[in-house]
Order: sequence, then structure tokens, then C-alpha cells
Amino acid sequence: MAMYESDHTKFMREWLEKHPKELDEQKKGRALWWDKPQDVETQKRYDESRVPVHAYYYDTHS
Repeated sequence: MAMYESDHTKFMREWLEKHPKELDEQKKGRALWWDKPQDVETQKRYDESRVPVHAYYYDTHS
């Protein structure tokens, strides 16, 4: 059974095959913006400090 592959996916796969050094740039960009070390204690403090949002934002009687 053949799996569907979009035109964009095909294009990107072929383009990356022709430009292999772009994979390194892609990894650098991902590391810069997304791959960050996670601190469990900091995340716990963020979660505990959240203020609940009312169902109707402008309601002042709740």
C-alpha cells in the first residue's frame, strides 16, 4: 500500500538531497529556537503561579 506524500514533502525531500549542508543549518536553527534544556522546578513554579481565566473575560463578578 502506497503512503500519501504531499507535493511539498516531495519537494523538500528532493531539495535536501541536493543541498545536504542545509540539514546542518536546519539543526542549528532548531537548537537555537526549540531544543532547550528543561528545568522541572521552574516549570512547576510556572504551573503553580497561573491565574485562572474566567469563562467570560470581562465579567467582574466572579
